[in-house]
Amino acid sequence: MDHPATAPAYPMPRACPYHPPPGYRELEGGPVSRVTLFDGRPAWLVTGYHAACAALADQRLSVDRARPDFPALAPGFTGGPRFRMFAGMDDPEHMVHRRMVLPRFTVRRVRGMRPAIRRAVDGVLDALLAAGSPGDLVAGFALPVSSSVICELLGVPYAEHGFFQDRTGQRLADDPEVAGRAVRDLLGFLDRVVRDKVADPGDDLISELAAGPLAAGELDRDDLVGMALLLLTAGHETTANTIALGVLALLEHPDQLAALRAEPGLVPRAVDELLRFLSVTDVVTRRVALADLELAGRAIRAGEAVLVATAAANRDPAVFPDPDRLDVRRDGPRHLAFGHGIHLCVGQHLGRTELEIAFAALLRRPPGLRLAAPVADLVLKPAADVQGVRALPVAWDAELT
Repeated sequence: MDHPATAPAYPMPRACPYHPPPGYRELEGGPVSRVTLFDGRPAWLVTGYHAACAALADQRLSVDRARPDFPALAPGFTGGPRFRMFAGMDDPEHMVHRRMVLPRFTVRRVRGMRPAIRRAVDGVLDALLAAGSPGDLVAGFALPVSSSVICELLGVPYAEHGFFQDRTGQRLADDPEVAGRAVRDLLGFLDRVVRDKVADPGDDLISELAAGPLAAGELDRDDLVGMALLLLTAGHETTANTIALGVLALLEHPDQLAALRAEPGLVPRAVDELLRFLSVTDVVTRRVALADLELAGRAIRAGEAVLVATAAANRDPAVFPDPDRLDVRRDGPRHLAFGHGIHLCVGQHLGRTELEIAFAALLRRPPGLRLAAPVADLVLKPAADVQGVRALPVAWDAELT
């Protein structure tokens, strides 16, 4: 790659929790630009919507994280044990593993989970309100909701949620030793869960996989543990961050919040708009070229890193009119918050359902929900992580709850 010394560093930090990094606007090169990773490695960054769709659908761009040339975004990506997840596998192996979990994430199965999700949301919200105003919407609502739902689906003890949330937060630490230890702790924890499910199965996904593909020799234990890690971390972290940032964005856009309260039937459409607008998984899409190819007029060489910035693609003005405006009535092209192509997020139906139920509950109560700290004081998560805030202090009219 003819890489200029001035190519900007990537990933780029956000200045506002719910807007893409301002550095995206300064990129030169159109929908595919050159950037530099933390270790000095050059990479291609895809920011245009159509180029992003093409990249995500091109199987000449590998997601195999076991490859030595797979791009790392931070030191924490390079340390610690190697483990396999189907999101980091290429076809045909990827599809073999993906099909093992798909039955638990169909529209029909997720629809059957709605009553349990609603009970979980209402129970967590009751506890938040009982604790009194003000409160932290991240620790008091977003994380407990998302963690309890994914724990029930997987069969992971919810009593351990503090442990795995803490280790999930450490897995991308700048210190590779800290990151590696966090991943080892998570893998060890989930290995024990698998062992327990083999001995005493329940009505959950890990038990189903242990009694089926694992027992039949179609899946080895390490791969099952890696699969559980992917679903556990992605299943609670992305949803929790979207809930918190979604509430923040709506409170910062009172006209949109008022529209939702006046017309609750808009919630499903609003959830899709928030997914587009927030794009919390902006930096997770990484690839390495297996062969020479062309992308949006750029010559990509075998072995080069290709990164897709979904936050930028979801704000492409050529596709989304007035893309920086939050519009809960927006109805247009499909956003890329869940990805595209064969690696489209397996949990997208569950994620949408959780978000719809969570936001619907927060629209009903608590009354007078408002921020309890300036947006400028909120602590943002690192640029290389799923995007979000460490805490979201909120207040409400306690006498009316």
